[in-house]
Amino acid sequence: MRVVVADDAVLFREGLSRVLTEAGFDVVARVGDAQALLDAVRDDPPDCAVVDIRMPPTHTTEGLDAARALATSHPSTGVLVLSAHVEPHYALQLIEDGARGAGYLLKERVSDLDELTEAVRRVAAGGLVIDPSVVAELVGRRRARNPLDDLTHRERDVLALMAEGRSNQAVCERLHLSPKTVEAYVRGVFTKLGLHQDADDNRRVLAVLAHLRG
Repeated sequence: MRVVVADDAVLFREGLSRVLTEAGFDVVARVGDAQALLDAVRDDPPDCAVVDIRMPPTHTTEGLDAARALATSHPSTGVLVLSAHVEPHYALQLIEDGARGAGYLLKERVSDLDELTEAVRRVAAGGLVIDPSVVAELVGRRRARNPLDDLTHRERDVLALMAEGRSNQAVCERLHLSPKTVEAYVRGVFTKLGLHQDADDNRRVLAVLAHLRG
């Protein structure tokens, strides 16, 4: 799988590139700003671009803006945005702009090789990835009448994994439950939250996040 890495911090960029290479990915370009990223993808489109959300010149949302531009110009290239902070509004903006091949992950997750490589592969395959910390913050938001209160502890666990973009099979593996048990929990979550159950993983992530955003 071919990957482009974009981060203005040289040590982080080189370290991330090395980790991905050792994990079996082909890092075809390493760049330090958003324009260089756009140029690299235009010249030789990769399967996935791993992008820092803050890059020169203003160090605000250049990476996010580039990700949104790539969703339009190169929809077959997945984009995984890395951030040092939990910023749900940016994560939701990224996911809403592109219903496939997009992800938002905290930089601290990079130290977990399995988590990182799984996220890159899922995004490259057209899936959606949301960092668990973002999901936790959204789940924790309170409303006057919060239907989340009706969920059991296990249903909350299932909901959190669904919102991260994980399939029923992945939920089974994470929670060590049978497929039928997970299907029952998923039905319960959708029923209690008043959401339409959809077999498409990306659509159900969007539905769940729209509800959590309130």
